[in-house]
Amino acid sequence: MKSHPAYPLRFLVGIAVFVLIAGAGTAKAAKNDKPQNSSSSSTDETVAKPLTKKQLAKKQKQLEKELAGPWKKWLNEDVVYIITDEEKQAFKRLKTDEERQQFVEQFWLRRDPTPDTEENEYKEEHYRRIAYANDHYASGIPGWKTDRGMIYIKYGAPDEIDSHPSGGSYERPIDEGGGETSTYPFEDWRYRYIDGVGTNVIIEFVDTTMSGEYKISLDPEEKDALLYVPGAGLTLAEQMGMADKTQRFQRTDGTHLGTGNQPLPESMNEFSRLEQYANLMKAPVIKFKDLDAIVSSNIRYNTLPMQVRADFIRVTDATVYANVTVQFKNSDLNFATKDKIAKATVNIYGRITTLTRRSVNWFEDTVSAQLPAEMLQQAMNGSQIYSKRIPLAPGTYRLNIVAKDTVGNTVNNYETALVVPHYDEDQLASSSVILADELERVPTNSIGTGQFVIRSSKVRPRVNNTFKQSETMGIYTEFYNLGMDAKTKKPEGTIEYEVVNAASNKTVASVTDKIQNIQNASPFLVTAEKQIKLKSLAPGKYKLVLKVTDALKNQSISPSAEFTVTS
Repeated sequence: MKSHPAYPLRFLVGIAVFVLIAGAGTAKAAKNDKPQNSSSSSTDETVAKPLTKKQLAKKQKQLEKELAGPWKKWLNEDVVYIITDEEKQAFKRLKTDEERQQFVEQFWLRRDPTPDTEENEYKEEHYRRIAYANDHYASGIPGWKTDRGMIYIKYGAPDEIDSHPSGGSYERPIDEGGGETSTYPFEDWRYRYIDGVGTNVIIEFVDTTMSGEYKISLDPEEKDALLYVPGAGLTLAEQMGMADKTQRFQRTDGTHLGTGNQPLPESMNEFSRLEQYANLMKAPVIKFKDLDAIVSSNIRYNTLPMQVRADFIRVTDATVYANVTVQFKNSDLNFATKDKIAKATVNIYGRITTLTRRSVNWFEDTVSAQLPAEMLQQAMNGSQIYSKRIPLAPGTYRLNIVAKDTVGNTVNNYETALVVPHYDEDQLASSSVILADELERVPTNSIGTGQFVIRSSKVRPRVNNTFKQSETMGIYTEFYNLGMDAKTKKPEGTIEYEVVNAASNKTVASVTDKIQNIQNASPFLVTAEKQIKLKSLAPGKYKLVLKVTDALKNQSISPSAEFTVTS
């Protein structure tokens, strides 16, 4: 047997993740709920809205179009041998390129043996193996497409290779019947252990076409070039008259062994060979079994639609509040009906890490909706909103949020960057421009506490910045580091609110406030709060620009936010 050179990182399979979800979630309600005149019962009812055949066909057609190009190449070439069936199905359910990009990142992260470092050794080794396969196993088709290339990419270099590149004279081992014959080119690869396959795994590749393309063989006699030549290449049993060569073609175990009625060793058993082959064809096993629950959460990606936004409010020069808002449409939730009450529950787990995946902060909470069952259909146009305020130092972070509902068992795994701004004490600056569907002062005893409360105001963001003409849009922004008049100890300047039509780039509304007239304005903090009725704006896209001019420092900034008006 000839030893094959060893290659590093043979079985780098790791999982890096960020979340575990304990418990419940939410669920979709069907259009046809329980009839109101039916008898009351304590039995839970879950109602779903399946897609029609026409909708399924349309989604499939759209998916095929979206997956054409780089995503198709990634799925069918780059990771075709290592992606699990469950992951593949989850990937095909994704709707946008952003979701697919995040899925790809999580795909490699689950396999990274050292998630706290910038390098992903598993990914690097995987692509090294593809390059090696293309260099060494090409035969009219790229090396990665060949059987040897597939096994090498999935399991790395074998521990031993017995190579017969020219075929020729060959002395069979006893378990193949013994005796001498001539063979086609073939190779036997031996792995001491393959996770999920077994120990002492031997894989035989045979080039029956003499073209350089070796195929995995399940029949030890497939390499026998004299198999179909009468009286040639006989086994020991055939030479001794204990078997006839024609009996090879009467076997029912999928081989052409010339061993007669002699029992086969366990490794040559038909079912053992088929089981080994089936296991070899599977994606390599992902290790760290204790994290299986996290992996399953990651691959059930975006089955629970949600929207997320983050806004930033300065606390001190060294700390900034990241206000994270999550919204679920009622129509995307599953409601369980019990005792004429419909209830949906979503469990939320969030984690903030540095770019090197070091944990910085985390949170978990539950969002629930409960209403009379007869009002369920009317509530489908509504939504459930959750907010969390997290203190962070200026810098760039990763925000991961996983939401799961208990009734529908649907999950969303969301990831985005948090770029927390740094505020220079000498420079005029602003918070995020928050467009809100609720903006009101809170009682004195509620200042600074509770969801959506920023200082002395309740500010509930409209997560998607889309408003109806009949609504009033609230505007909340803070400005920092203004100049101070020596006599009044107050800042001086103006805040101009300008609404610009995105299509025509023309200003359609404008109003200006004097900073010194704003209640509680100070050089350290000026809070701009305003409400705009949208009935005068035609449906379309707009941009709100707040031009702030500090008359004392002679500085100005123009933070902005885009929004949409619908009829």
